[in-house]
Amino acid sequence: MANYVMFLILAVVILGSAVMCVTTKRIMRAATFLLFVLFGVAGLYFLLDYTFLGAAQISVYAGGVTMLYVFAIQLVGKRSLQGLVERMKGSRVIYGAMLSLVGLATVLFVLLKNKFMYAACQVADVEVPMKEIGMSLLGTDKYQYVLPFEFISVFLLACIIGGLAIARKEEK
Repeated sequence: MANYVMFLILAVVILGSAVMCVTTKRIMRAATFLLFVLFGVAGLYFLLDYTFLGAAQISVYAGGVTMLYVFAIQLVGKRSLQGLVERMKGSRVIYGAMLSLVGLATVLFVLLKNKFMYAACQVADVEVPMKEIGMSLLGTDKYQYVLPFEFISVFLLACIIGGLAIARKEEK
């Protein structure tokens, strides 16, 4: 019963913070709400007794959000950080809502057509050991994820270098 209550609390925190993250106009508040979402997901890992994944979630993504704070301060002007510049147009909100509804309909169609809902509701008979999860994430065999992980790390490094190049001011 306590696990169920804790799951509900974490679910409310995650969903509320995620909604606030995408609806706020200020970049620093959005990054802070993103941090709450990532801490909530780490809480779910701890609730499932995956302490390594929970600790990795906190260390990796909390550090990532810290970098997001740094880039937000460097890349965005002072007036924008104070919320004096940004205004949303009504037409963009309507187009965004329509696009979101189309995306939701597409996802629901795929889930129902492929019977993912039925498969997601099935409970596994055995618990997957942490060693098998680690080998699946960092193995080099077929259907293992070390190569995509390396590609993502190179891509993120390129994004950081691009952000620094944009943030650098040219002197005339």
